[in-house]
Amino acid sequence: MSFRDKLLNNLENVNENCVRQQYPSKTDDEIEDILFQQYRQQINSHGKLKRMIDQSGRSESYRFIPQFHFELPKNTDGLAQKLREEARTLFLQKRSKELLDNNELKLLWSLLEKHHSPPLMGEEQYINYENYCKVATIAGDKFRRYLTASTFARLLVSSSYPGKISVMSLFNYAMRKVWLQQTRIGLSLYDYTGQGYLNESDLESYILELIPTFPQLEGLEKSFHSFYVCTTVRKFFFFLDPLRTGRIRIRDILTCSFLDDLLELRDEEIPKDAQEMNWFSAPSALSVYGHYLNLDKDHNGMLSKKELIGYGSGTLTPIFLDRVFAECLTYDGEMDYKTYLDFVLALENRSEPQSLHYLFRILDVEHKGYLTAFTLNYFFKGIQDEISAHRAEPVNFADVKDEIFDMVKPADPSRITLKDLINSGHGETVVSILIEFHKFWAYENREVMVTDSQTNEESHNL
Repeated sequence: MSFRDKLLNNLENVNENCVRQQYPSKTDDEIEDILFQQYRQQINSHGKLKRMIDQSGRSESYRFIPQFHFELPKNTDGLAQKLREEARTLFLQKRSKELLDNNELKLLWSLLEKHHSPPLMGEEQYINYENYCKVATIAGDKFRRYLTASTFARLLVSSSYPGKISVMSLFNYAMRKVWLQQTRIGLSLYDYTGQGYLNESDLESYILELIPTFPQLEGLEKSFHSFYVCTTVRKFFFFLDPLRTGRIRIRDILTCSFLDDLLELRDEEIPKDAQEMNWFSAPSALSVYGHYLNLDKDHNGMLSKKELIGYGSGTLTPIFLDRVFAECLTYDGEMDYKTYLDFVLALENRSEPQSLHYLFRILDVEHKGYLTAFTLNYFFKGIQDEISAHRAEPVNFADVKDEIFDMVKPADPSRITLKDLINSGHGETVVSILIEFHKFWAYENREVMVTDSQTNEESHNL
């Protein structure tokens, strides 16, 4: 029955005398309007009640929809937590068995070689779609998830041979996919909540158990393992958790290049220069920790502002260091190794958005979310003090300010936001000339240095 029919039915059955006695001074039209409003409200209230009953699960139609959200077990419910953990372990083990092992990968390679489509392109083998489907059929169900039509189409886009794909590219794709899935399963074993995230302690456990599998770390003393783990984990969290939520997504770990750099330590031989460039290598970790110990003059395991001023070129301004200790986590006014690692990562990667986010927070003295001429002048005073100490020619702040705003080209010409700084592509330069005299001097004299370099090159050629 429609709303109109229900309303008319109620109006026909109503006792108008009762309503007239209640409203003796009302006209017939007014009485009709009162009745209309009453029954409209009654019908609407009935509809709301029905919806509430439906949402509470008492409706017949809702009995057939399965529950799709389950709350995590509480910390006090040990049995439920243990059950969830056991279920996740069994699920991950099942997924692990679905992956290709070494023997199956060798079988895949032999099948691809056997069914490649002549002629050869140099020494490289190619395969067409018909033979590709044959390989998928012969290999069996376990291989078909790696030999799909979409995989062939994606590899065909980058192929240099029309209608065929490289056998080597296909095999590398399969190996890479197996590796990613193995790594995801390995990381997921440490995701105790099953939410797709790892917190710091989860990732620390993962790294600690990886150390014995890395030939490149065999020489590390066990007493240094905790410092190595801290050094490694900080890089993941600095770049993948810039908002300091205390957790990072497993998906982000897999898609960034850091995991490749870390697992590179499984190689028996890595060139010395490659080790020095790899943050996760033993020489790099020992170097970072060694610099920390060298700065710690009183050997109390922490760094004061006076000790940190010796970092790098030793020309970070006291004003900047005051802000670092004001904004970063310290203990009785001193910095621990974990905070020091964030500081190092920010200064060594100044062009990266995460580093600019870290440094912008320190530069934003007024906590307004943007930098003004006042903010720039506040930090440039530290540079001017260094200029005076070196008895160099004074530099006018107005010129520096105009140059910075010209470089950044902010949306609002009176203020610079973090977004402006990142989008400009000059964030590293802007930050460096405000916080470090050595960098400012190099920037200020860049034209002279280029000229001298060209002159030296010409003299060498002569």
